[in-house]
Amino acid sequence: MVRDQSYKFWLPALYAGVAAGIFSTVAQIILWWLFWDELPSILYRDARFAAAIILGEGVLPPPATLDWYVMFIATLLHFGLSIAYAIILSWLIRGIDITNSLIAGGLYGLGLFLMNMYGFVMIFPWFVDTRDWITVTAHIAFGVSAAGVYKVLSRQ
Repeated sequence: MVRDQSYKFWLPALYAGVAAGIFSTVAQIILWWLFWDELPSILYRDARFAAAIILGEGVLPPPATLDWYVMFIATLLHFGLSIAYAIILSWLIRGIDITNSLIAGGLYGLGLFLMNMYGFVMIFPWFVDTRDWITVTAHIAFGVSAAGVYKVLSRQ
């Protein structure tokens, strides 16, 4: 009897999504801290932008202050998308070596930035304000870290 081996794909892909979601957020916060003097208000603003996808535009108006419900919804959405995006990336890179996987992950992150900030902005126009080099960098960091975590955890 052959055991189901699907966990060798799904579990690493799931962990890759969570890890990349954390890593890219930390990278973005560090870059904001180093180059812009807008913390924590920019974090609260972006959380409101994300939460508005689910809660509606009513959560968008300033001031961008801490709202735990908004942060909770934004976090759920962020990790849900991170996991979904990492599963897709993991499937795409499952048969290639780690070096090429990391390159593909970076390109995938860049593609996610373009899709999110130029495609989805047609539905959620408030995201126009997030089109900047730090957001590009965070998306690339997401792709590279998701690819790296997946490849390390999926080794047999």
